[in-house]
Amino acid sequence: MCRLFGMTAGSRQVSATFWLLDAPDSLETQGRRNRDGTGLGFFTTSGRPIVDKQPEPAYSDVEFIRDARIEASTTFVAHVRIATNSRLSVENTHPFAMDGRIMAHNGGFEELAALEAELGDDMERVRGDTDSERYFALITKRIAEHDGDVAAGVTAAVRWLAEHVPLYSLNMVLVTENDLWALRYPEHHRLYVLRRPVIDRHGRMYRAASPTMRLTASEIGLGETVVVASEPLDEHSDWRLMESGELMHVGPDLAVDSQFVIAGPPKRSSIDPLPYVP
Repeated sequence: MCRLFGMTAGSRQVSATFWLLDAPDSLETQGRRNRDGTGLGFFTTSGRPIVDKQPEPAYSDVEFIRDARIEASTTFVAHVRIATNSRLSVENTHPFAMDGRIMAHNGGFEELAALEAELGDDMERVRGDTDSERYFALITKRIAEHDGDVAAGVTAAVRWLAEHVPLYSLNMVLVTENDLWALRYPEHHRLYVLRRPVIDRHGRMYRAASPTMRLTASEIGLGETVVVASEPLDEHSDWRLMESGELMHVGPDLAVDSQFVIAGPPKRSSIDPLPYVP
């Protein structure tokens, strides 16, 4: 199944090169198992969201590799895709951008007609065929209905989907210029979080769990970041598996807050056409 990546450095511009290209289980590496699309979302220094994506594997996507090496941003979202029920196209490749936010999704649900009816005029935001982009449109609609409160909007959207359509997984990462939200629901797909300082509490340079692994030059001086991923990208022991129903928010000061926004299984479950492979 598709793989998610999100990273925030709060209010500082940083590079994501290590995680995207150089880590032992980088997004480029994961793209060899998820070959149907690659996308990277980030923000310019003026706060404008940029999404660069192609319906091709990460290892052959020249633009992805270039952006991963040269772009700096306060937040990032990346995604490598296995297509299920929608065609290979730029429009169906993650991530998606709406109202100054960027989101990617790992999972699936059915009965899109019911969701489209719920979206109403907000279906005009949707350009492709995927359930994921419609999910993001519903989140965007609910955020507006909650006066811009992202957590409340995500919560309302997830609860509506769990009540009204058969679903398998709603795992997602959503970012603004200085904030990151991540949701795991239900338990079918995993989602991990790592808070990573370059300098540890003893003032020593950070090292991964493996004694043979060292930071690359691109990470020196990176400073503290919070990373979210569908699977641990390196061997560090501090990767934490998020709980089912957990919505995590990381703010501009890198303060992490988690709340449980939905309990129990969805009302109706659908079968994942591509079972999770750890």
